[in-house]
Amino acid sequence: MTGGYRLSFDRADMQVDAIHTFLAQSYWAEHIPLAIVERAIAGSLCVGIFAPGGEQVAFARVVTDRATFAYLADVYVLESHRGHGLAARMVTALHDHADLQGLRRWMLATSDAHGLYAGLGWTAVEDGKPFMQRHFPGVYGRPRQ
Repeated sequence: MTGGYRLSFDRADMQVDAIHTFLAQSYWAEHIPLAIVERAIAGSLCVGIFAPGGEQVAFARVVTDRATFAYLADVYVLESHRGHGLAARMVTALHDHADLQGLRRWMLATSDAHGLYAGLGWTAVEDGKPFMQRHFPGVYGRPRQ
């Protein structure tokens, strides 16, 4: 990758403590326990980006059956490394991953990155009627106000 960054799909490269630190402070996974992050990584196809010194500075994962469906989750780039297109590189690498070709549907949820995803070919769900959810926002602790 340009800028000295390295992209990896190798689960052994993922710095779980760093990923947990970010996610536990994020708006979507606030207070998430380390053990849950470990389980999520174990059950997902993950991608990380690493700075020249080896620090993990970005992460994303896909929950998928590798046949029909994928859910993109936990996409982040540390603030000090934003502006280099790292999120787009991770999502594009996931789109191009051999295990994720021919899927019928990809989904994600975001509160603040619609422009990023639109630029990568994602569209808003126009008819949400078919979609339902079970949502437990306080499962990791006190939900945000």
